[in-house]
Amino acid sequence: MPGIWETHMTFSLRSRNLFKMIAVVLALALPTALAISSADARVGGGMSSGSRGSRTYSAPPSTTTAPGSTSQFNRTYTQPGAGMNSAASAPARGGLFGRGGGFLGGLAAGFLGAGLLGMLFGGGLFGGLGGLSSILGLIIQIALVVLVVRLAMSWWQRRHAPRAAYANADAGAAPGPQTNYRSGLAGGLGGFGFGANNAPLEIKPDDYEAFERLLGEIQTAWSNEDVAKLHTLATPEMVSYFEQDLAQNRARNVVNKVTNVKLLQGDLAEAWREGETDYATVALRFALTDKTIDRNTGAIVAGSEQPGEATEIWTFARRPGTGWELSAIQQTN
Repeated sequence: MPGIWETHMTFSLRSRNLFKMIAVVLALALPTALAISSADARVGGGMSSGSRGSRTYSAPPSTTTAPGSTSQFNRTYTQPGAGMNSAASAPARGGLFGRGGGFLGGLAAGFLGAGLLGMLFGGGLFGGLGGLSSILGLIIQIALVVLVVRLAMSWWQRRHAPRAAYANADAGAAPGPQTNYRSGLAGGLGGFGFGANNAPLEIKPDDYEAFERLLGEIQTAWSNEDVAKLHTLATPEMVSYFEQDLAQNRARNVVNKVTNVKLLQGDLAEAWREGETDYATVALRFALTDKTIDRNTGAIVAGSEQPGEATEIWTFARRPGTGWELSAIQQTN
C-alpha cells in the first residue's frame, strides 16, 4: 500500500493539473469577456457610434426621457473640431479602450492571460498553486486587476475627454435643452413630446412620426440583415458600423433578432442646421424583445423572449430633397 505521503503527493499532482487546465480556459476566455462584456446585441451593439456634425464631441442636453449623461462616441469618422462633411474617409479606431481591444484593454487582457498561462510553468500569476491559499489568492488577484483596469478606464476617459469641439458649435444654437410638452396624441406620435417653437430648427409633428418610424424600420432591417434597406435608413457611416457588427455575428454563426419595438417615450434634445444639413437629436425610450439565436439550430444563445426596455440618444440628419436618416446612436449613463 502506498504511504500517506505518496498518496498526498498523487492527490496534489492531480489537483495541480486540474487547476492548470482551468487556468488555460480562463486565459483564453478572459480577454474576450473583457472585450464584449459591455456590448448589447441590438442594433448599434450597445455602443455610441456615428456623427453629429460639429457637435459630435459636444454632449446633447439632458431631457425628461434621458435625464443623465450621454456616453462619448466609441466609433466616429468625425475628428475633433471637424464637422461631418470634413470627416476622415476611413473609420475611426475603437479608441484606447474601444471594442477593437484598445491599448490598455489589450494590455490588461494580455497581462491576465499571461499570468494565468504562467501557471503552466510552475510560477503562477504571482506564485504557485501549492495549496488552497494560492487558489484564493489567484481569485483575489484577478478581481483586483479587473478593478484597477476599470478605474483606469474611467480616469482616462475623464482626463482625455475632447473639449475643442465645444467652441466650434453653431453660435446660433440654444445652449440648453428645449422645453418639452406631452403631446396627448395617440397613434403615430407615440410617446413623443413636442419641443418649444423657439428652437433654431423647428421640428414638426411629421418629423416626430419619421423618427418613430425609423426606430422600428432600422431594427427590422437589422434583424433581417438587410444591408440594402439599411442604406435607405441611415448614413453611410452608420451602415458601415452595422456591416461590421453583422459580419461579427456571421463569424460567430449567430443572428440577432429585435422584435416588438415600441416607442414608450421620446424627447427632443436639440435641433440645428449646419450648411444645408438639418440635425435633430432625440432621446428614445422603447420596448423591445432582443435575442440572439444560433443560425443552424435556432436556439437562443443570448437574450430572451421576454420584452425589455432601452433608452438611447439617436441623432437624425436630413439634406434638401431627402428624408431623415439615422446619423448617430449614443448610450446613456
